[in-house]
Amino acid sequence: MRQHTVNIEILDKSYQVACEPEKEEELRRAARDLDDQMRAIRSSGKVIGLERVAIMAALNLSHQVLLLNSGMSLDDSQETTLKDYLQKVYPQAPNHDD
Repeated sequence: MRQHTVNIEILDKSYQVACEPEKEEELRRAARDLDDQMRAIRSSGKVIGLERVAIMAALNLSHQVLLLNSGMSLDDSQETTLKDYLQKVYPQAPNHDD
């Protein structure tokens, strides 16, 4: 598969990432979401240092994925957060609340 380089920005730092052209928009949405999560963690003032902020964001995302994969039920707050995340990353996904 053909790949090209995509420039993304997370916490005001630029990164070059190899990506298939048809996956570029998904990569950009994921980068924006990660940037949002890292900014929220950093602004809370509870976590100091870029590496620690990145690890906390990764743990939060990993936890959400594990909950989805295990079939565990989410509390209302987790469900709302996950729905908001999925709608942001995959805006074309159907909304099953209707």
